[in-house]
Amino acid sequence: MGIKRPYTVTKPLEVVEADLAEPGSDEILVKILAAGVCHSDLSVINGDRPRSLPVALGHEAVGEVVKTGQGSSDLKVGQRVSMVFVPSCGHCGCCAEGRPALCEPGLEHNTNGSLLSGAKRISINGEIINHHLGISCFSDYAVCHRRSLVPIEDDLSPTVQAVFGCAVLTGCGAILNTAKLHAGERVAIIGLGGVGLSALLGARAGGARQIIAIDANPAKEALARELGADNFVNAGDPDAAEQVKMLSAEGVHLAAEFAGVMPALELAIEVTRRGGRTVTAALPNPSDRLSVAAARLVTEERTLMGSYVGSCVPSRDIPNFIALHKKGLLPVERMISHTLELTEINTAVERLAEGNTVRQIVCFG
Repeated sequence: MGIKRPYTVTKPLEVVEADLAEPGSDEILVKILAAGVCHSDLSVINGDRPRSLPVALGHEAVGEVVKTGQGSSDLKVGQRVSMVFVPSCGHCGCCAEGRPALCEPGLEHNTNGSLLSGAKRISINGEIINHHLGISCFSDYAVCHRRSLVPIEDDLSPTVQAVFGCAVLTGCGAILNTAKLHAGERVAIIGLGGVGLSALLGARAGGARQIIAIDANPAKEALARELGADNFVNAGDPDAAEQVKMLSAEGVHLAAEFAGVMPALELAIEVTRRGGRTVTAALPNPSDRLSVAAARLVTEERTLMGSYVGSCVPSRDIPNFIALHKKGLLPVERMISHTLELTEINTAVERLAEGNTVRQIVCFG
């Protein structure tokens, strides 16, 4: 963690043979079919989201059930599953309120590098390896808790299905669940990675009147427009906020930020009109602080909200979002910029750090 770039040279991730213990009660052995490379993996490597080391990374994937643990399970061998990076216990206060993304035991065990059961099933020569968010899917196989898995149909390519476990849940969910987009609203999307472009697709599917895509990389403009953006603004322009206000009749109803840096969140707040909503689903460095003129929250009736896992109920929303994809409303396959093998993982992480990719998918045989 914190190793210098380029990662193609320093190689923070090492591909090794590891021992995987048998699944325990309420645990499932899963064969990984495809895994997405997400900014949250990079955030562990660069130190923005510190985790206890050593850790087996990866948290966005689709797989197939190989074996169930002790006792009965509703999942059967051969069942296709989407893997969710926050396991939900189903009975804590947040789960009882229908907010599984905020599951308290799920957070505790994710922080500890363990499964929801408290177990750690990965080791190398007797040394225990931490799980990443209960998934650790940059691997041929993973042992996960049942509450980290959502059964899905096997009628789509795993390469496409992989993105529903994080990018689509987080991006679409932030727009449709957290911010509750109303048809006809003007929307700004700041940060056009896999999550941001998923949010853009969610805004289009939800009936946004206008979508303004914003990123510091002008090479992202063509894809953003292809996916439904009406306008593009370079976040690096000194007058970016004024450009957005001019395009949107004095500001957008909803600004959504996915870049994970303070200037992006400040820009999102600035381009939100009076009475509007600003939502962020990005994870900046924990030391970052935001300064807001508190009086504006009152006099302009502004709303500033955070969104984790898109405020989703994964067992409900993953099948729903896949259904929208099948109807052509969420063409997420167009976000996939690279497919690769596990041996290329450090190249994938460096591409992500450069900001020159959208969603890269590791494909397993």
